[in-house]
Amino acid sequence: MIRILYEDKGLVVCEKPVGVLSSPEPGKRRDMPTLLQKQTGAYRIDVIHRLDQPVGGVMVYSKSDRVTPGLYRQMAGHHFIKEYLAVVCGVPAQPAGTWTDWLLKDRQRCKSRTVRPGTPGAKEAQLTYRLLSTAQTPQGALSLLKVRLHTGRTHQIRVQFSSRGLPLLGDIRYGSKAPCSPALWSHRLALTHPVTGKPIDVTCPPPDSWPWSLFAE
Repeated sequence: MIRILYEDKGLVVCEKPVGVLSSPEPGKRRDMPTLLQKQTGAYRIDVIHRLDQPVGGVMVYSKSDRVTPGLYRQMAGHHFIKEYLAVVCGVPAQPAGTWTDWLLKDRQRCKSRTVRPGTPGAKEAQLTYRLLSTAQTPQGALSLLKVRLHTGRTHQIRVQFSSRGLPLLGDIRYGSKAPCSPALWSHRLALTHPVTGKPIDVTCPPPDSWPWSLFAE
């Protein structure tokens, strides 16, 4: 069962489990729209934004053609508030900050990297982070961060932190060797209902399992 955090006739805000696809892909099973359609009985489920398959947490889906265009406009205009929790290897030089980079997506390798501003095909990416806590482990220091995205680029958080020597714990693709899923969690999503104008602000805590349990207090 998918955990429903908020639902009305037009949309549903829910917790995507780690390992489940946020949108359908040919030849693959267990995607959120299919699961939500079965669970809620909705006639349609429209994908508004995406999370990587290994990442879990709060997401919003539309259930109505009256709601979908308005959610798309909010997302395209960066009017969603999207906050994540991340566990990275190491400790940032500053306890808080805003980072702006240019990211170039390599479609063949399904990977992104930082490049010089103005590189053909590159897109600007910006985030703000704040250090919440640190923990010492046999593998070295780990940091729990709250991250707010101001843009939504492919693998943005993973790439921007990795490029500064702070790969997400378990993110093998971008530099970590820890045997776990990338320690990234969609923690908060805030938006305005496109039809009613009602503000919707939902938070979703990460699992109790490691490495989140290191910062349980």
